[in-house]
Amino acid sequence: MEETKGICDPENGSSSYGGKPPNPLSFSSSSSAAIYRQSFDGDRFLSPCNKRSLVRHPSLTKVSDISVENDFTLEKKNKSEFEFVPAMRSGAWSDIGSRSSMEDAYLCLDNFMDSFGLKNSEEGPSAFYGVFDGHGGKHAADFACHHIPRYIVEDQEFPSEINKVISSAFLQTDTAFSEACALDGSLSSGTTALAAILFGRSLVVANAGDCRAVLSRQGKAIEMSKDHKPMSSKERRRIEASGGSVYDGYLNGQLNVARALGDFHMEGMKKKKDGSNGGPLIAEPEIMSTKLTEEDEFLIIGCDGVWDVFMSQNAVDFARRRLQEHNDPVMCSKELVEEALKRKSGDNVTAVVVCLQSQPPPNLVAPRLRVQRSFSAEGLKDLQSYLDSLGC
Repeated sequence: MEETKGICDPENGSSSYGGKPPNPLSFSSSSSAAIYRQSFDGDRFLSPCNKRSLVRHPSLTKVSDISVENDFTLEKKNKSEFEFVPAMRSGAWSDIGSRSSMEDAYLCLDNFMDSFGLKNSEEGPSAFYGVFDGHGGKHAADFACHHIPRYIVEDQEFPSEINKVISSAFLQTDTAFSEACALDGSLSSGTTALAAILFGRSLVVANAGDCRAVLSRQGKAIEMSKDHKPMSSKERRRIEASGGSVYDGYLNGQLNVARALGDFHMEGMKKKKDGSNGGPLIAEPEIMSTKLTEEDEFLIIGCDGVWDVFMSQNAVDFARRRLQEHNDPVMCSKELVEEALKRKSGDNVTAVVVCLQSQPPPNLVAPRLRVQRSFSAEGLKDLQSYLDSLGC
């Protein structure tokens, strides 16, 4: 079992930091070159960010905002729903699995605003959770884990325009990593990214790649993200329209995801074959949101190492039983990872479990159906013959 430590991946078995993360607003630089100068904590690349230079990414013209609430709105809303306030508790676990190196990173902030020294202007809790599944090395995953939440809190439109802010943060991080790789080629790598932000009763999930977030609503699995695979009809159309191709399920025959941060070293991915921007691999996330109610129990976030061997409903059923036993999100995340390994997941495996209630999930009681029973004429005849034989 590999322990993951540091700002982006707290030690296994811990549901919070061993202290607050470094305040990103305290970084400063004397020149533009210093912004991306290497600063390593172990093997992690951290780059200071100049708040004054933060500008919305120019390619961000439209935010994909898919409302889950419309699809899953409760037929009957009552007063207690509007009084519901999530009670967040989180845990995470990560294992190297059968791979030779660990390329996953994760981040759990049960108090997002306080972690960055900001005052929470919304009623109710604020939280940030992220899973980053690297490929070709871990630098991109660590970079995204460190920078995405920082770009979010530094945006002047945060938190009022949260969807736009999150999308911009993904693209800003992608651009910053490109500049970092231009200065140090050894950082070249890529990562998928999924970030979940909770403000009060609002849950917003941004995903680029094949990590997945699943919400348990009274035991029913509600997928809060879509896997961006090259074989997806929507992604395939976009890939081919941008000059790319899908071969044997792989983008340009090289990558098994259609969206990711980084991968600038791979020819024909972020740039077209003629060298212009707008290649088939994009970092723009797809966003889904919902309003939480008292029927929402917990959220599972996992890398594809989990979802390769778990269906969404299967994972909810598994986690729900475990939480009913011990109500501990750390133990639950560990058990999810261990079960994925037992099911022969061939990847790094990382899971984050976020409990939205202080109490464990309740037992679900199936309603009894009224069934009208009747005897057929033949049955009545047989019964009468039997009674006659008894002398009745």
